[in-house]
Amino acid sequence: MVALVAGGASAEDEWEQISDGDVTIRVRKRTDIPGGREVWAEGVLDVGLQDIQSVLRDHESFRHWMPYVTESRVLSTGPEGTRVTYTRLDLPVISNRDYVVRVVDEQLLQEDGTGQFRQTWSSENGALPEQKGVVRLRHNQGSWVFTPRGEGKAHFVYRFTVEPGGSIPGFLAGFGQKDAVLDTVRAVEKRARKVAAERTASSQAASKAAPRPL
Repeated sequence: MVALVAGGASAEDEWEQISDGDVTIRVRKRTDIPGGREVWAEGVLDVGLQDIQSVLRDHESFRHWMPYVTESRVLSTGPEGTRVTYTRLDLPVISNRDYVVRVVDEQLLQEDGTGQFRQTWSSENGALPEQKGVVRLRHNQGSWVFTPRGEGKAHFVYRFTVEPGGSIPGFLAGFGQKDAVLDTVRAVEKRARKVAAERTASSQAASKAAPRPL
C-alpha cells in the first residue's frame, strides 16, 4: 500500500496498459485529484491465500518488509477488526510522505481456508495530526481482492490511485510507477511465502514434540 488512493475516474477515461507480463498493470488519469492516476494491477501469486491474508492483516509488520515503508502503526481498532493505521514512506528523490487510513477486511477466508479475501481502505486524516517535514497523502482509498487459483496459488486485483502529494515536478509523479507496483506485489508474495514456511516448520516441530502412543 504505497502512495494509495483510489476510486472513481470518469468512465470516459481510457486505461493505458503499461505491463503485460506476469502482472498486468493498467493506468488512467484521475481528473479530480491533481496529478492523480488510478492503477489496476492483476495477476497470480504463487503462494496460498491463507498466508497472504495473514500478511496483509498484520500492519504493524509492514515496516519490516513493505517497500518504502519506514513506520507502520495501528492507531486504533474498531468493530469486526476494523482498524485505523498510520504509514510513513521514505521515497527516492522526493520528501517523505505519510497517510492515515481506516482498513476494513470486508471478506475473510472461511475456517477451512476456502472463500475470498477482500480488504479495502480509505482516508482517516483526522485520526492523527500532520507532522512537520512530512507530506500527508490526504486522499487515500484502495483495495486488494484475492481468490484461490488452484493449490497454493491466488489470483489478485490490486487497485488504487497514485497521489504525488505536495509540489513535485510532473515527470516525477509517474516515475517508477510500474516498478513500485511490481515491488509491492512481489514483496507481499515473498513475505507470504516466508510466513508459510515458518508455519509449516512450526507445525512439524509440534508434531515431533507430541508424545507418541505406547
